[in-house]
Amino acid sequence: MQRESHLNNAALFARREAAIPRGVGHSHQIFIERGENAEIWDVEGRRYIDFAGGIAVLNTGHRHPAIIQAVKDQLDHYTHTCFQVLAYEPYVELAERLNAKAPGHFAKKTMFLTTGAEAVENAVKIARAHTGRSGIIAFTGGYHGRTMMTMGMTGKVVPYKAGFGPFPAEIFHARFPTELHGVSVQDAIDSLESIFKNDIEPSRVAAIIIEPVQGEGGFNIAPPALLQHLRAVCDQHGILLIADEVQTGAGRTGKWFAVEHSGVAPDLITMAKSMAGGFPISAVVGRADVMDAAAPGGLGGTYAGSPLACAAALAVLEVFEKENLLQRAEDVGLRLVGGLQELARKHRCIAEVRGLGAMVAMELCQDGNPHQPDAALAKALSAEATKRGLILLTCGTYGNVIRILVPLTASDALLDEGLAIIGASLEAAIAA
Repeated sequence: MQRESHLNNAALFARREAAIPRGVGHSHQIFIERGENAEIWDVEGRRYIDFAGGIAVLNTGHRHPAIIQAVKDQLDHYTHTCFQVLAYEPYVELAERLNAKAPGHFAKKTMFLTTGAEAVENAVKIARAHTGRSGIIAFTGGYHGRTMMTMGMTGKVVPYKAGFGPFPAEIFHARFPTELHGVSVQDAIDSLESIFKNDIEPSRVAAIIIEPVQGEGGFNIAPPALLQHLRAVCDQHGILLIADEVQTGAGRTGKWFAVEHSGVAPDLITMAKSMAGGFPISAVVGRADVMDAAAPGGLGGTYAGSPLACAAALAVLEVFEKENLLQRAEDVGLRLVGGLQELARKHRCIAEVRGLGAMVAMELCQDGNPHQPDAALAKALSAEATKRGLILLTCGTYGNVIRILVPLTASDALLDEGLAIIGASLEAAIAA
């Protein structure tokens, strides 16, 4: 298709506003023309460094040659059958590969869907089918999707839940520990016990779901002690433990699944985002006996486990092995954290720099007080970075966290260039 050379961001955004609901938000009023590894060029020819990665989707970068080739090869065979109608081998091979990668010394099975929210929704269905129970416990600050069930589980009202209720019943929220804000692991444990005492007895809880590192919540890392306690509680009461790895999975944190850092083996794991390098697919991986709880026909979807996405996901696994991207995630994380910590020593407005592997963030505050979140500064920094050629995203319960999800394939030189832009943008935003 021939691209129109006269297109510009402003004109396209005007068309977008006329044609698309305002509820579909935009972080940047930029229309991409081309992407290559960790760089993109807009329709006006301007180059940007991509520190957003499509919200953790591009761990292998834009248009990795091996992934593009795998999809091209698949296009020559078939593009769709619906797996429940006519099966295909790439689906089975991908399930086998993920079963082998998931933690836990037990037999596993995997099913595929299309989006992260679908994966979480189906994990809940499977948990309820297996346990015969209905209750679900999630955590404050957690994000699990935009379907009605997953919105109910999400621990942040604006913008995800506002105006969309009521939500499904029997969803409860324990506190997520954040040391910076004075919430300890013991506080989180006590809040879970409070739910059991005041809201629902453990024998009616189907599952506890937690992100090993909160995504939209601000890149807060679940302490291993909490995950280990949840495993013990679940074992004691016959509750299933679900690790929501939609954002953390596929190698972002230096292990294929972030929960591996804790030594805990969940009963079910959900993943999506970067598992196919930009092609839409999601998965539920779990204990074979649990995954088999639903009757035939109870699980699936028309586009679930698209052949093109399965081919892409298999190529992603190969790229990770050949390019040693799990180690690269550790190296990228160390470089980013080091650069941001250097900024933190100069600026009191940086309350904390945190990260697990290459899932890195800095939290901004007013007057050096971590209890006064500065969302305005985070927004201004992001906008200033865009002007200087860097794509950043904000997140956090208060919108005051800058998160970095740069492709793991980015060069050190590109990482340093991006960090320099963050530093200059922060100084400009402070001075404004």
